[in-house]
Amino acid sequence: MLTREKDDLKPLRQRAHLVSLENRERASFTGVTDVESFNEEEVVLLTEQGAAMLSGEELHISRLDLEDGQLVVEGRVLAVEYIDSPRPAKKGLFGRMFGK
Repeated sequence: MLTREKDDLKPLRQRAHLVSLENRERASFTGVTDVESFNEEEVVLLTEQGAAMLSGEELHISRLDLEDGQLVVEGRVLAVEYIDSPRPAKKGLFGRMFGK
């Protein structure tokens, strides 16, 4: 995480977040602040827009530059999903009627 000295009046710059997927074989991300976990089937990353999960097969990180906020993952990409903080589930009509 970036920190500032008390005397440093420059605001921290937020990086733009961009996702690019090429032929489901190469996923490029900008605005990456950290990689939380990774293996051949899943990469969990933190971005300026929240956490994201890339799932696939034979995934490997071919480029990671946290100073510039860039990440490139190669392999067979099956899904890219943003992971929002859990929200309470809304009850549907029957759930409200029957207290479930």
